[in-house]
Amino acid sequence: MEFELLGDIEDGPTLRLHHEEFAYAGKFVMSNTGKIVVTADETVLGAIAFNQNHADPETAVLRYVTVRESRRGEGIGPKLLRFAGAVLSDRYDRVTIAVNNPIAYEAAYRAGFVWTGKQAGIAELVLVYHPDRSRDSERYRDGFTVFEERELPTEQRELVEQYKESDPPVVVSVPK
Repeated sequence: MEFELLGDIEDGPTLRLHHEEFAYAGKFVMSNTGKIVVTADETVLGAIAFNQNHADPETAVLRYVTVRESRRGEGIGPKLLRFAGAVLSDRYDRVTIAVNNPIAYEAAYRAGFVWTGKQAGIAELVLVYHPDRSRDSERYRDGFTVFEERELPTEQRELVEQYKESDPPVVVSVPK
């Protein structure tokens, strides 16, 4: 797998993804976000669109994360998030993501993000990239408590039950 920053926000990169293979495919055609991709044999496996926080231009916000449907569950998402966090933390003071489901929450933790304890938008937990920071088990579990109180699809409910009493996962290594 190869990880690549296609361009920052001012570069206006666009990316065409097939809507049947990628969630949020239409969001990657827009040129007002930066893009990061992971490929294998010149095939896009996953992508992230990001921009600056409007209130704080020193903060990069990961807006859309998608992994090719046929490749989900292989750990591509956490590796892509880890690469994005590492690359963008060289350019911005902070890198954040807001997640609205426990699968994305767990993937972000595996990538080195930690829950800030804050929520934003409609039912989104805000996480910040801190791969080397002490990872508080109670804070990690508290995020699952938030999801536990929601109506969730079976797969997500099972993940909450599996991890709600766990310690934070080990952070994946930075892809090269």
